[in-house]
Amino acid sequence: MMAEIEKTAEQKKPSKDGLGGTIRVFAEALIIALIVRTFLFQPFEIPSGSLIPTLEIGDYLFVSKYSYGYSRYSFPYGMGPFEGRIWGSMPEQGDIVVFKGPKDNSTDYIKRVIGRPGDTVQLTDGRLYINDQLVERTPLPPYETKDFFGNVIQAPRYEETLPSGVKHEIIEIEGDRGSYDNTPKFEVPPGHLFMMGDNRDNSADSRDMQSMGYVPYDNIEGKARWVFFSIADGARVWEFWKWPWSIRWNRLFTSIT
Repeated sequence: MMAEIEKTAEQKKPSKDGLGGTIRVFAEALIIALIVRTFLFQPFEIPSGSLIPTLEIGDYLFVSKYSYGYSRYSFPYGMGPFEGRIWGSMPEQGDIVVFKGPKDNSTDYIKRVIGRPGDTVQLTDGRLYINDQLVERTPLPPYETKDFFGNVIQAPRYEETLPSGVKHEIIEIEGDRGSYDNTPKFEVPPGHLFMMGDNRDNSADSRDMQSMGYVPYDNIEGKARWVFFSIADGARVWEFWKWPWSIRWNRLFTSIT
């Protein structure tokens, strides 16, 4: 009799197998992935060369979502249930951040923070001035890259030291005579940031008031942290049999500065 009771109890237990169990496991995994992406880390692919030489086309990186707090743009499709920012902190000068473009509030961009609220930013003959002070730059060996026509060139390269002390590399594929190498003086308004690319002559950024301009603080999604994968420009990720030659092995698991 006892054996029959135990057998009956076992039959009443919900099975973890079958279609229902598979759906439940899938749903749990989806919820966990959504939580991680929204509150912790979001993967991001570099689609353009605006941050060369710091970040290359084909780099895949992790963006920390918690670094600057959370806004509605921390959530997929900007569907956060609140306005403003919670647990927020302003990005530091020199940080590389991912944000929603201020013109459509939907396109993802990645740039370097050059100016914070109240700062003035200006370029004169290719030289960067922040708060009327010339930013120091040191010549480095040329950097091999492509010009606007796809030709391989040796671009002038410099190490720039921002007033915050952050050192980073820039390139000037048109020398100091690019389209945005001479600008008016910009004054960053409250609650906004001034963004620029390290590829100074090939970056749509805050210097272009028509396409971007100042970036609202609430549009910031997170801080670029690590490159976890990198594949040569033009290579296809799914062609895994070419990985020994197409992966940039020296860029894997490198921190971003």
